[in-house]
Amino acid sequence: MNQTGRLTEVTVPHLAESLVSATIGKWLKKPGDYIEQYDVLCELFTEKVNTEMPSPIEGTLIKIIVGDGETAAVGEAICVIEEPAGSSAAASAAPVTVADTAVVSEDADQSMRGRFSPAVHRLAQDNRVDLSRVAGTGLGGRITRKDVETFIASGGANAAPAAVQAVPAPIAAAVAPVAAEEPASQPVRSSGIHLSASPQTPLIEAEGHNLDAQNEHFIDVTPMRNAIATKMRQSVTEIPHAWTMIEVDVTNLVVLRNKVKDEFMRREGINLTYLAFMLKAVVNAIKDYPIINSVWAVDKIIVKRDINISLSVGTEDSVMTPVIKKADQKNIAGLAREIDELTKKTRAGKLALTDMVGGTFTVNNTGSFGSILSYPIINYPQAAIVTFESIVKKPVVIQDMIAVRSMVNLCLSLDHRILDGVICGRFLQRVKENLESYNADTKIY
Repeated sequence: MNQTGRLTEVTVPHLAESLVSATIGKWLKKPGDYIEQYDVLCELFTEKVNTEMPSPIEGTLIKIIVGDGETAAVGEAICVIEEPAGSSAAASAAPVTVADTAVVSEDADQSMRGRFSPAVHRLAQDNRVDLSRVAGTGLGGRITRKDVETFIASGGANAAPAAVQAVPAPIAAAVAPVAAEEPASQPVRSSGIHLSASPQTPLIEAEGHNLDAQNEHFIDVTPMRNAIATKMRQSVTEIPHAWTMIEVDVTNLVVLRNKVKDEFMRREGINLTYLAFMLKAVVNAIKDYPIINSVWAVDKIIVKRDINISLSVGTEDSVMTPVIKKADQKNIAGLAREIDELTKKTRAGKLALTDMVGGTFTVNNTGSFGSILSYPIINYPQAAIVTFESIVKKPVVIQDMIAVRSMVNLCLSLDHRILDGVICGRFLQRVKENLESYNADTKIY
């Protein structure tokens, strides 16, 4: 009699304190593949970063539970691996058998049956599924997304989704022929900003509006874009934003950078940007006004001890905010190195989850693409965000005389539950003083 190994469910790991779910980007292994421990099973998309999911165990991949593009909660099973017979893990646990649609333990443990992930709960609500009628195949009898989908496919749902029933008759009639078309005739979809495929024929006309696909393309919302949308919506919904701006004379900073940038490039091999000087000015101002470095916690305000600067970095299809940890302990050169490293990692898609967590205040270099004024959205749950706009030469009155100076706008959005105009005005004034105090003798090391 052949001895079989233990069947083990691989679950979504607890990657970070604030993460509650992850989306499978793409499976890199298929059922039947033999997996070594730490082999990459799949790509995981989270609201923080995209990462690879290593296998925690060795064995044969038996079943994929959560497919490409599907979301699973932290702790929810995404696949089943059969560990080798005779392994210490297999010998110490009761065997698990696999049916066509289920992974069920011999003792039929149902201790987790009443716990549903948000994805399962939403799918059941949308399809009017009574979860008490669904067989759970997860650990402890927990109902997975696949269980609900299998139940719906077998005709077990009570009714069609309410959203479909709610479509007005004239629109439903117009949409019906489109639904029957072959996939090849569907509107163009793209995962990025470059739309190269040809447009399609008109879709429908409803209530006097011509929904014409000749002039429209569909872009699939990626998990990262969806995470950004969720976080931005949370920020503007929960945080009462206020906004203020200050103008700064950075003429001396321009002179200083022009003086040292070539030597810095030879010595460090990277570009010395204005942003490094800006970060140093912000960090020193936060030291003077630590309330800026805080978060709202309903019955208290938590002031963070470490000053960890979240740096907004734009790519073609998203904005990431990698974090410079303990920025107050770095000089200008050190900040320049961190900026260069994190920017390159972001645009190469090499950010680790540890690069994305712990931020306490955000700086956005909107001036890099020519902006002179912006109204930034706070990086939830932080208390404020500042943008460094484009440096522009302007005529300025100095001691009743007009001079051409290099000027820049600093724009600050603040959480009005924590911060008020007075404290933020003083903070921006201190940033201004720090920036204007740079001169040709300022040390960058």
